[in-house]
Amino acid sequence: MPRRCCKSSGKAKLRLWKNPAPANNSSKFLRAGMAFRLFILLALAIAFFGLSYGLHAWLIADLPSPQELQSRASVPSTKIYDRHGRLLYEIIGSHAGKHTPVSLDEIPFYLRQATIATEDASFYTNPGVDAKAILRAIMINLRGGEVLSGGSTITQQLARNVLLPPEERTQRTLTRKLRETILAWRLARTYSKDEILALYLNETYYGNLAYGVEAAAQAYFGQSAAELDLAECTLLAGLPQSPAFYNPLVDPEAAKERQAVVLDLMVKQGYIDKAQARLAKEEQLHFASVPFPIRAPHFVMHVRRLLEDELGLATLERGGLQVYTTLDLDMQDTARWIVRRRLAQLSERNGGLPDRNVRNAALVALDPWTGEILAMLGSPDYFNPRIDGAVNVTLATRQPGSSIKPITYAAAFDPRRADPYTPATMVNDVRTSFVTKEGDPYVPVNYDHFYRGPVLLRQALASSFNLVAVKVLDHVGLEDMTALARRLGITTLDDSERFGLALTLGGGEVRLLELTAAYAAFANGGHRVEPVAILRVEDSSDFQSLPDFGSLNREWRPETSERVLDERVAYLISDILSDDTARISGFGEGSVLKLSRPAAAKTGTTTDWRDNWTIGYTPELVVGVWAGNADNEPMRHVSGVAGAAPIWHDFMEEVLKGRPVQEFAEILRFAQNDTMPEGLVRVEVCFLSGKLPSPHCPHRKTELFIAGTEPRQYCTIHRPVRIDVTTGMLATEGCPSEQVVERIYTFLPAEAVEWGRKQGIPQPPTEYCSLHGKSEADTRYTIQGDQSPISNLQSPISIVMTSPDPFSVFRLSPALPLSEQRIEVAARPAEETVIAELILYVDGEPLATLASPPYRSLWPLTPGVHAFHAEGYDATGRRLTSEPVYVTVIE
Repeated sequence: MPRRCCKSSGKAKLRLWKNPAPANNSSKFLRAGMAFRLFILLALAIAFFGLSYGLHAWLIADLPSPQELQSRASVPSTKIYDRHGRLLYEIIGSHAGKHTPVSLDEIPFYLRQATIATEDASFYTNPGVDAKAILRAIMINLRGGEVLSGGSTITQQLARNVLLPPEERTQRTLTRKLRETILAWRLARTYSKDEILALYLNETYYGNLAYGVEAAAQAYFGQSAAELDLAECTLLAGLPQSPAFYNPLVDPEAAKERQAVVLDLMVKQGYIDKAQARLAKEEQLHFASVPFPIRAPHFVMHVRRLLEDELGLATLERGGLQVYTTLDLDMQDTARWIVRRRLAQLSERNGGLPDRNVRNAALVALDPWTGEILAMLGSPDYFNPRIDGAVNVTLATRQPGSSIKPITYAAAFDPRRADPYTPATMVNDVRTSFVTKEGDPYVPVNYDHFYRGPVLLRQALASSFNLVAVKVLDHVGLEDMTALARRLGITTLDDSERFGLALTLGGGEVRLLELTAAYAAFANGGHRVEPVAILRVEDSSDFQSLPDFGSLNREWRPETSERVLDERVAYLISDILSDDTARISGFGEGSVLKLSRPAAAKTGTTTDWRDNWTIGYTPELVVGVWAGNADNEPMRHVSGVAGAAPIWHDFMEEVLKGRPVQEFAEILRFAQNDTMPEGLVRVEVCFLSGKLPSPHCPHRKTELFIAGTEPRQYCTIHRPVRIDVTTGMLATEGCPSEQVVERIYTFLPAEAVEWGRKQGIPQPPTEYCSLHGKSEADTRYTIQGDQSPISNLQSPISIVMTSPDPFSVFRLSPALPLSEQRIEVAARPAEETVIAELILYVDGEPLATLASPPYRSLWPLTPGVHAFHAEGYDATGRRLTSEPVYVTVIE
């Protein structure tokens, strides 16, 4: 029995396992679900490990260890050569040579605070990464956009700039952002916050070959980091965002603006107060560098910046480049010793005169056909802090004074204009008031404060008459002048609305390099040239030219550049600026602007004596020179012809010594076998009026004209007048012939009559002889068929107020009696019209009635707004009037 029972039980169990009862279906499905879930879990586990492996391979496998921060390997150096293969500088990697790490205790507290306030305000509280920036990068990547830099913490920047390979640092991808984040997270758990901050400050690139704050302090201020004050610390703290853009040695204003942003952020974070920030903003900084082996340092730094712009910082840090530049080291050395010698002469006391206070000068020399920079001297001593020697003045923006005038005249000579001027156009150099856009009077004055009356534009440009240049710009228009400047390569005159008529006198800032390149178009027949500093770049590993170097990756070859100026206009400008006779009234005969070969030159001096310039050229070389003080301290009575011109003269003579002499006309001989460009003609004109000479013109000259612009009218300034010798009056038809003589008088334009009177220029009589009677013909002022010397044409009925200037503001002085506080009220006829009577009015009430010139009177100042105008009658009784002039008198 038992055995049977046991056996039966066994069979029952076996059946239960293999053939479950139909009533137990739910258990069957439960067991199947569990198996499926186990399968899913297994698959997920496999996927997880696979994904982890993939992510590790994608993001982490080749990431460097945080410990590598302290042990970086040196990279091969990059060498910069001049055009003949002579070494200028060897760029050492950031962890070799001059790189000098310092402890955090040696770094000024202000520099640490400024860096944190600018780069990572939550540095001491964040985990080393910016989660919001990461999420933003992922979203941008998912939308197919480019992941932009910015918003990274100090730890992330350190990880990117030091641990990631150079070729990856500049990538704007999600992968780079995530790898940077992982490294930053690791760094934050490997090092303390102070250690990370010290590493950041010692590894960050501050521009001008300076890695770390110690190198930056020496590169910009010539001192150690520990010696920096608040102003210097905040300037350095603002550089890492864009070292090239905020470079204080190239653009001090941009650097100061960035410094102000840093100071404001420090105030916001509570590190300093507003008073400290204000004092730091006002502090005058002086830039210099600790000496190190380098030749042509300003040029090398310029090349270094170009390389960084074209190749990227990562490629430079990789090293191993051979950079061949355009510089001629012999020319560079010549420029340096000439500048130093001339500055030493200027510093000498002369006859008890005060110190001229000129410590600095800069020079740039270009090939006018290729734009190649042959010499670039940013200062006479790169390492001298007293003169801010590290500042490259050839790249800084400064006011050019009158050296900008040739561009104004070139715009006026353009034959495509409806009313082009010519070198023989006459303009009156007399006191003239213009009204600015702000409604204020503007009265330009000449350098020597003298007016010269009617002058031709050749003399006006060569002798640099200010008032005439303003009138020419007023004729041309600011937009046309600035448009030409931009076509010539000047980038700073980009908005004509920012400027007024003083622009032609240097009222806008330009760069010496760009203005010199603009002059190259005058030398080469009107073609724009872009300054070129690099001939080729080679990789030292295989000596193959880099394939992605853009426009600089090539051996230089002559190319047809863009023509931006009519070649005939370029020739006219060169002809005028090389005319030693035309500039006698401004510079004297045989001035320092004259070379032993044909050369064109123009000087410029700002009214506050802060800048003086000379830019000049021959057909094969264009050279620009600036003299002054880099910190904008005024010089004392140093003009362009006294400061910059001797440097220009000596340099040109020295570097061109032994070369064949070239004429400007030879530039364009490829177009024709002649000594003058095609389309130019020579015409004899009156020396004073610039028109075709009449038989009565006493002086004549031959002038150059663009064909089609030569004068068609005859001179009417010099005219014969019949005089009765017994009375000295105009002869009538009744005067005996033996008592009548014919004399030639100069009839100046109405605008210059008063000037002529002051100069003692003889004026014809205005009344007729009364002894022999007067006929109807005499009344019409006709003499032997010639039109009247006094009224040869019917003039517009108008009078011009010459004083006071429109919209002037006068202030009464309590220190003077009211009776002594008076201003001149004056007027003149607008054209050559005889005024029989002229009445001056103030606020509608007559001030004075005048029967002969000068038509002026004095008016006592009275508070308020006042209107002045004039009325009068000519010899025929016609009524003349003027436009009103308004002034304000305040107490």
